[in-house]
Amino acid sequence: MELAKGKCVPCEKGTPKLPEAEIRRLLPQVPEWRLGKDGDRIQRAFEFDEFMPAMAFVNKVAELAEKEGHHPDFHVHYNKVKLVLWTHAIGGLHENDFVMAAKIDRL
Repeated sequence: MELAKGKCVPCEKGTPKLPEAEIRRLLPQVPEWRLGKDGDRIQRAFEFDEFMPAMAFVNKVAELAEKEGHHPDFHVHYNKVKLVLWTHAIGGLHENDFVMAAKIDRL
């Protein structure tokens, strides 16, 4: 499956986290994203020329997140934006996180 064509599905507490082997299979499909130190999140940093383009990007990601029902953590420092994806309800990674990463990469 091409991740960017996927759709985020609702997850509830009790939904299993992705096993490490599945994370390792999906991560190369979003090559700019990095696995967090605890292996339970993926993250990517973006840099823009100035503040306003960074905020425009944040707003585009926010619109996408609302549409998909899957929301990243945003870290903004002037012209730098770091996004962190993980599925809060399960406390770790789900396929939804990789789908969102691929969709964000297309922005």
